[in-house]
Amino acid sequence: MSKLSIAVFASGGGTNLQSLIDVSRKDVFDGEIAAVISNNSGAFALERARNAGIAAYHISGKKFPEKNQFVSEILKTLENHKINLIVLAGYMKLLPLEVVRKYRNRILNIHPALLPKYGGKGMYGINVHKAVIESGDRISGATVHFVDEIFDHGVILIQRTVPVLPDDDPEKLAARVLKIEHKILPEAVSMFA
Repeated sequence: MSKLSIAVFASGGGTNLQSLIDVSRKDVFDGEIAAVISNNSGAFALERARNAGIAAYHISGKKFPEKNQFVSEILKTLENHKINLIVLAGYMKLLPLEVVRKYRNRILNIHPALLPKYGGKGMYGINVHKAVIESGDRISGATVHFVDEIFDHGVILIQRTVPVLPDDDPEKLAARVLKIEHKILPEAVSMFA
C-alpha cells in the first residue's frame, strides 16, 4: 500500500487524536494525518489539529442540514485530501452509509470497552463504563475494529484488557481504559499501514 493519508473523525477533546499525532511524528507508520473532521464546532480535537498543522473541518448536520449536502461535504473533504484510511477517535455519530460503503475495510474505530458485549446504540462515553461496573464484570478494556453499517460492529483488530477494581466508579475505570486506547489505536493504524 502507498503512504497512508489519514482522516481522523472526533467529537470531543481528541486525546486519541493526540496519541496518533504524537506517534505519527515518530515515523511509526508510513503515513500522515491529513485532515481532522468533527461534528462539533467546539471540539478541542479541532484545536489539536490546528496546533499540529493539520487541516481541521467542522462538518455537521447543523451546518449542512440537507443529508445529501452533509454526505457530499464529507466525501469531498476526504477526496480532496486523498484519504485512504479513516479513524474514528471518539466520533459520536454514525457515519453515513455512503461513506462506510465507499471506504469499506478502510475505517477503524476505537471503542472504550470490550466488544461485542458492550457495544451498540447508547454504549459510548461514561455510559459504557457504568454498564461494565453494573454488570459485575471484573475485566474491561478497549477495542479497535473495522467499521460497518452497524454501531460497534465489524471485525475486531485489537483488544486489550484492564481490571475492574472493587473501588472503581465509571470515571476511574474510564481513565484506566483511556490509557489503553492511547496505546492500541496507534498500534492498529500501524498494523493497517
